[in-house]
Amino acid sequence: MNINKAAVLAAVICGFAGGFFVCKFTEADCMKEKNIDTVFAMGDKNPYGKFFTGQTYLNMLSGNDSVFNAPIGNVTFEPGARTNWHKHSGGQILLVLAGEGRYQERGKEIQILHKGDVVRIAPDVEHWHGAAPKSWFTHISVETNVPANEAQWLEAVTDAEYKQ
Repeated sequence: MNINKAAVLAAVICGFAGGFFVCKFTEADCMKEKNIDTVFAMGDKNPYGKFFTGQTYLNMLSGNDSVFNAPIGNVTFEPGARTNWHKHSGGQILLVLAGEGRYQERGKEIQILHKGDVVRIAPDVEHWHGAAPKSWFTHISVETNVPANEAQWLEAVTDAEYKQ
């Protein structure tokens, strides 16, 4: 007998009623399945996807407004996904929540990122960040020195640059 592991998992999580599964997987179930241990929801597919290689998800925790001037986003990267090279005129801070990631400033060595790491990126420093090749990765992105902070998106990070 061939047992479908996904069907068994769905039956365990959701229950089985009259021959039909009566629910769907929640985002939390998907995050557990992908070994993402974080406190914030993953969010929807990133609307800025054209500036990324691979699939990412964005949950804006605090939008930019005239009261707080602090856009804060929870960004989740599928394995191997990464930003293009880019820079922020006002800088950026990354707070690593889950998984294993990568960060690199132009002309410097790649840094390996883990849960609890903080990356402070000075204004106008060209850089990229993203997931390790075989790991999901989640970080909080804090835009600093707003409202004068603008992102300038540059070229994609090549596979050769990523695999250094």
